[in-house]
Amino acid sequence: MKTVASPTPAAAAAPAAAERVPPLRSRRRELPWPLSIYQTAVGKKYVMAATGIGLLGFVVTHMIGNLHLYEGPAQLNEYAEALRDLGGHLVPRTLILWLMRVGLLAMFVLHIHSAWSLKEISRRSSPRAGLISGSKRYAGGQDYASADFAGRTMRWTGPIIGLYVLFHLADLTWGWWLGDDYVRGDVYNNVVESLSSIPVALVYIVANAALSLHIYHGIWSAFQTLGVNNPRFNHLRRGLAAVVAATILAGNLSFPIMVQAGVVA
Repeated sequence: MKTVASPTPAAAAAPAAAERVPPLRSRRRELPWPLSIYQTAVGKKYVMAATGIGLLGFVVTHMIGNLHLYEGPAQLNEYAEALRDLGGHLVPRTLILWLMRVGLLAMFVLHIHSAWSLKEISRRSSPRAGLISGSKRYAGGQDYASADFAGRTMRWTGPIIGLYVLFHLADLTWGWWLGDDYVRGDVYNNVVESLSSIPVALVYIVANAALSLHIYHGIWSAFQTLGVNNPRFNHLRRGLAAVVAATILAGNLSFPIMVQAGVVA
């Protein structure tokens, strides 16, 4: 009579052990391509880098446009009016401006969501809850000597910038802060009246300092995400990040400082 070998204790326990192990997280329904790319960590990193570059372009353009403040009321208000007339007579007035605003809002939301979701992925996969390590976020590792303070404060500078954007809109676009002193269409008057207030000037100074720190680390991280990560060239991207961040900081801080100093009135 042929005997059948009984399974070993380890073999018998393996299926039971496998059944008791819960999945790390439930599998989400996969979106159609190319939206499915965003469901991956790599896709989120690329979206965060791409939207960051787009938002950086807006920040630089916005700062350059605001330099018309030093040319006087006519030039600044004419510049603001030109933005409303983009497209000339080919499209309805302000249509292009509103499309740009919607695009900026979409980039802003995607940038925030990708950053938050990457943090959640890192938190769930980390042995210690809430640990955000550079080796988790970037394939090439994170150089803390270059990121240092700017990199470690990203979790704070991001929310500060978000609150600043809301305040900036309420202040100079909607006119909630100025009240009766707000003159619709008179950008020069509104900027000078607003920045003449010391608390408002301080808000702009603190927010733009946070913005520059965020930009410095963001440029460094974007290059790393896009694969530009070589020890021979890292000092160049560190220098580029520093120059861009410092230029934006100097330009944006000049507005509240010059108004408070009475140079612009």
